[in-house]
Amino acid sequence: MTTREARGLAAVDTEEESVAAYLQRNPEFFERHTALLARLRLPHSHGGSTISLVERQIEVLREKQAGLEGKLAELVRVARANDAIAERLHRFTRRLLRGVPRAEAVAQIEAGLREDFDAFNAALVLVGVPPDPSLPAFVRTVNADDPQLKSFESLFQSGKPRCGQARDSQREFLFGPEGLEMGSLALVPLGDRGALGLLALGSADRDRFHPGMSTEFLGRLADLISDALSTAR
Repeated sequence: MTTREARGLAAVDTEEESVAAYLQRNPEFFERHTALLARLRLPHSHGGSTISLVERQIEVLREKQAGLEGKLAELVRVARANDAIAERLHRFTRRLLRGVPRAEAVAQIEAGLREDFDAFNAALVLVGVPPDPSLPAFVRTVNADDPQLKSFESLFQSGKPRCGQARDSQREFLFGPEGLEMGSLALVPLGDRGALGLLALGSADRDRFHPGMSTEFLGRLADLISDALSTAR
């Protein structure tokens, strides 16, 4: 390449950079020159014919959309795979828990709620279990015909966790005098329609447990606790 040719290429590069910089500084240029915009022709990305600038922009957007759709499909695939693994692990854990004595299970439930989930305000109500002074303080044992259970009948009938506000009498029944300070609760029935009892998680924050939150995790937690408790009635 001669010196003259090299200078010519450098001049072209400089000119292209100037044009690009000018268009960036003046994005309204094509609004003032709409006829030029309509006449501009660009090579088709797949070769062959030429296309207009607008058509090329549409093509670029379609390519970007296809790329985003591919990424989204991959994220959905990974999420579904992770959910399937979590479900298998959940079933496996339930199998293991079925052989744990109740006293040990209760101790592990309390430790797990406190240490793994920061649930320092928790109450476990066991229905039809004789009083046992060896049980932790967060456990309450009641008879199946205890009148205080009637206020939880709709919860037991649904068989599903419920989050939100609770009556003063319910909070006091679950947590004692401190229950009146609970701004929101998560109530989790245990066993078929609450046959084993219920787990209550409380928070001073009124928005911590709200009706719109997902309860899938609480449902799985109920399965694990129910399996652990049902081994030694």
